[in-house]
Amino acid sequence: MNAALPYRLNVGAALFNAQGRIFIGRRADIAPGVPGHWQLPQGGVDEGEDLRAAVLRELEEEIGTCNADILAEHPDWHVYDLPPHLIGQAFGGRYRGQRQRWFALRFLGTDGDIRLDAHTHPEFCAWRWAELAELPSLAVPFKRDIYTCLARDFAVFAKVP
Repeated sequence: MNAALPYRLNVGAALFNAQGRIFIGRRADIAPGVPGHWQLPQGGVDEGEDLRAAVLRELEEEIGTCNADILAEHPDWHVYDLPPHLIGQAFGGRYRGQRQRWFALRFLGTDGDIRLDAHTHPEFCAWRWAELAELPSLAVPFKRDIYTCLARDFAVFAKVP
């Protein structure tokens, strides 16, 4: 790990549908079948950008819609370090990992509103609604602890009212 590199500021979206299932996307840059190729929408925060605005922007950029209400903001910052083989490659080689603020959101649209091809460079090549308990097992190992925490702390949003 390169401790001289900073962490990239990031927001993440735990997007729940009306049935209490969570959106997961299969990363377009990882071959199918490779463990950890599913993840939640997330992305960098622009300088001076409000975190709530950033999470809605990231949703629109990654899944083609921001038709969602923010339900909660996780109270903690979550940090992960990239594995050594990705330092110098991921994030243009400028960061050692990410410092993330996660949000729980309720999706207000229909499945037809989700358009992975809405932007030039899609983050995801496939998507599905999953049970929240599945989340940690779908993540890459270096994000698994964060996804375990989200599965525990956002479980209330997986319950159908």
